[in-house]
Amino acid sequence: MPFNLPIFLTWLRVALIPICVAVFFLPDTTLISEHRNILGATIFALAAVTDWLDGFLARRLQQTSAFGAFLDPVADKLIVAAALILLVELNRTEGWMAMIIIGREIAISALREWMAEMGNRKSVAVAYIGKLKTTAQMVAILLLLYA
Repeated sequence: MPFNLPIFLTWLRVALIPICVAVFFLPDTTLISEHRNILGATIFALAAVTDWLDGFLARRLQQTSAFGAFLDPVADKLIVAAALILLVELNRTEGWMAMIIIGREIAISALREWMAEMGNRKSVAVAYIGKLKTTAQMVAILLLLYA
């Protein structure tokens, strides 16, 4: 397993998930609700920025790897799923909406894996519209966490 700055940033994104979630369950005596929202949203924003930064740096520094290509989308799916489940728990979104988004994420990952097995990974490569979807999704989740 290679280790470089882009992979470190991806692992950082994974590590920020439980921290972001835990912030929202701190008692009011530790952190008032408004401050929990700000801190949790800030942690999520940091994780979302690493999503862009790790890919940018991997290409820029020519440090792309098969492991990084595997780990990056896994980290993305984990943070989105955790945030959506948290938003349902906080009553900031409906469960059925979270299930649709999480289901779509799993289905796309399965499709990519299946196509890779068939030797057609390029046919389901991330397109510009996918990057726009991810950006819009991250911004929407960030705003819901901020409340």
